[in-house]
Amino acid sequence: MSNITLEGPTFPAASGNTKSIVILLHGYGADGNDLIGLAPELAKFLPDTVFYAPNAPHPCEMSPFGRQWFSLASYDPEFLRRDADTMPAALKALAEGARENTASLAGFIGEVLAAHQLTAANLALVGFSQGTMMALQLGPRHGDKLAGIVGFSGALLGNDTLAGEIVSRPPVTLIHGSADPVVPIQASRMALTALKENGFDVTLHERPGLPHGIDGEGLTIAADFLKKHLS
Repeated sequence: MSNITLEGPTFPAASGNTKSIVILLHGYGADGNDLIGLAPELAKFLPDTVFYAPNAPHPCEMSPFGRQWFSLASYDPEFLRRDADTMPAALKALAEGARENTASLAGFIGEVLAAHQLTAANLALVGFSQGTMMALQLGPRHGDKLAGIVGFSGALLGNDTLAGEIVSRPPVTLIHGSADPVVPIQASRMALTALKENGFDVTLHERPGLPHGIDGEGLTIAADFLKKHLS
């Protein structure tokens, strides 16, 4: 169990009656404030949902003000344009970084569930970029099945070991811009294939011409998915 306690901004349930939880996982070099701004828009569809946006546990190695879930010192976008069978050792190192940092996130999930007296079936993860990598690392290995995972502009790391580590299969929707230069869309295509092969209910929505970011249509797709699985 990690001794790191995650903290970050929150957005209360608009109705005042919390029935579900969404945890927003930010990308590399950002912090919880980067994604908590999505909460008011998502709350229009999810009035009984409280939103949490924890800051990643480590200071960012490349930014004096941002945070990181794990190091990206060895990251090269070209890694994710290659087939999973030829994934280089550096990309596998990223997978190990994600694995080593799931404990603090799992602990945070346990804390917020206890605080609201809810179960994992009432909680969804929404990640962006490195936050998606964390969501896809933790979700299938979480002892209690989560309500769902939304992954914007991310990747599934460690898919070569996934089959033997699955504990639960939450539904997943992936949303990715076709013009993303930071995390190429091939990463979500690879994730789609790997998750399907391992029995997950998973969809991929490609956003034409979108770079590394979240657009209005993608946010609507996410809101519809969350409304379905948190209702």
